Amino acid sequence: MLAASGAGRTSFAASLEHLTQLKLLERNPGHGHPLRPEFRLTPAGIKAAEIASKIVTVVPDEKEFALLRKSWTVPILALTAAPQRFSGIRTNLVPITDRALSASLVQLEEREWIKRDINTAARVPFPTYCAANAGQQINRAIDLRV
Repeated sequence: MLAASGAGRTSFAASLEHLTQLKLLERNPGHGHPLRPEFRLTPAGIKAAEIASKIVTVVPDEKEFALLRKSWTVPILALTAAPQRFSGIRTNLVPITDRALSASLVQLEEREWIKRDINTAARVPFPTYCAANAGQQINRAIDLRV
């Protein structure tokens, strides 16, 4: 897995540990050498892998895939099935900064993965953001509906 990922040994080990803490990955009990443990996906990990696979198939182009790998692309697209205000997105992505959200929205809009509209129905017009095109397909792959 290390060779296939192309990641460094330290960051790969940290990623495995993080996935284990999230209960997406677990050590395969009774298998593997202590210095070369074997891992397997948990049921939650299998579901996450299925979602990730669907997302990756939407974006086969390497240039577009670079945007997909940015920190906030997938979380923003996950929240924008219906039009959302900037403040609504920010509230649902608590650690995001205004600057990071703004930059991410601009990048998504440039790729036409998100559509920005101005709502003039209210007394004070405001922009809303909604997933579009490949962004909408990614949103559907994530499917946050409960």
